Amino acid sequence: MLEEKVSAFLKKKGLDLKNKKILIGVSGGPDSIALLHFFWSQKQLLRVEIIAAHVDHMFRGEESLQDAMFVKDYCRDKAIPFEMERVNVPEYMERTGKSSQTAARDCRYSFFHRTAKKNGADYIALGHHGDDQVETILMRLTRGSTGSARAGIPFKRPIGSGFIIRPFLCLNRAEIESYCLKERLNPRRDPSNEKGIYSRNRFRKGVLPFLRKENPQVHEHFQRFSEELESDEAYLQELTVHKMNTVMKKNANEEISMDIDAFEAMPMPLQRRGIQLILNYLYKERPASLSASHIESIFSLMKSPHPSGNLDFPGGLHIVRSYRQCRFLFPKEPVQSYRYEVFEPASIKLPNSGSIILEYADCPDGILNNDTLVLDREDVSLPIIIRSREEGDRMTLKGMQGSRKIKDIFIDYKIPLQDRKTWPIVTDAQGRILWVPGLKKSHHDRQQQSCTSYIILKYIKQ
Repeated sequence: MLEEKVSAFLKKKGLDLKNKKILIGVSGGPDSIALLHFFWSQKQLLRVEIIAAHVDHMFRGEESLQDAMFVKDYCRDKAIPFEMERVNVPEYMERTGKSSQTAARDCRYSFFHRTAKKNGADYIALGHHGDDQVETILMRLTRGSTGSARAGIPFKRPIGSGFIIRPFLCLNRAEIESYCLKERLNPRRDPSNEKGIYSRNRFRKGVLPFLRKENPQVHEHFQRFSEELESDEAYLQELTVHKMNTVMKKNANEEISMDIDAFEAMPMPLQRRGIQLILNYLYKERPASLSASHIESIFSLMKSPHPSGNLDFPGGLHIVRSYRQCRFLFPKEPVQSYRYEVFEPASIKLPNSGSIILEYADCPDGILNNDTLVLDREDVSLPIIIRSREEGDRMTLKGMQGSRKIKDIFIDYKIPLQDRKTWPIVTDAQGRILWVPGLKKSHHDRQQQSCTSYIILKYIKQ
């Protein structure tokens, strides 16, 4: 019997409903009215309190309103508290550009969430069943879904401070129809379920009957597959988060940079999930057009023999490879050139989020690195100029003859193309390049040389 099967399923899931309040989403169709009737008939045994909630999506005018009245009458006869809302989904579709099914789902779940919160419900129960599970998994595999999406419909998932549960995933459509017939429920029928324009209906009428001929219990096997995949995916996701924290860095403006060598040392299953993790973090609303082929294009970019390249993803996301670094970002406004003239001690904040500090000193500490420049105040004409790179920039290098292009210095140090635009160049009043902070100094550097007065320039990276 349906009652025993569902109770056993709930027990297997470890779900204790005793003394809980359950909001049940009821359209009036066979699945949802059977679910409501099940909880009403079992409420003393399960020790639960139930509330019915119905949404009229206003797609079918008077017909959909009659669905609402059917559910309302059923609840009145059974003394079940009833909540209802009419939502102009067609208007919502026009405003958001979403499909009818997505728009209806958004409005429906929003109402369920608000109503559950208002009534203090612990769970929202929905009537999805095993055949729905088979259809969903097949549809997502056909569409190219990845990760946990392939597991189909979860039995339990959080919503607000409560949970959505689906007690009928252990049943097929025929079992629910038999239960409705036995209990004389006479459910409403939505004619849109017969339309071939919806992919779910095509799977339901064309694919599922074939599978059921092969194995009448196919829905149970798909449910087990869903549960195993969901469990495996949760474990792999946990490993992925741990590994990705060692290979990626979250920068300002929600930009993520990743070390390609460290990333490629990870097992491939974690690599795929690592990319998904980054995309899920960056996208506030994941574009419907984003697919597995986009993930593959990222791998191709990282394995390309060229040291640099980029990809443009849906929603304006850019993936930029520069040498062995890969960056994921939504581009900001184009970088403007800059120029600062410094006549006295100061701290200059740079567009790349770093800063340069100018100080006077009589006795420098002589730190030997490229983040500090020491100048003889008698040898340098003020102001010190801090600017962005210009076409044709060249400088003499400390300890070397001749001059070198700044572009070649950036290439030697594998500075990403996007960073070169904001990298500071330091000159004197005559335009002689004294320093490329963090990279190279000119022969004007006076570290470990005796002078009477010094100018100290320090580069503080972001």
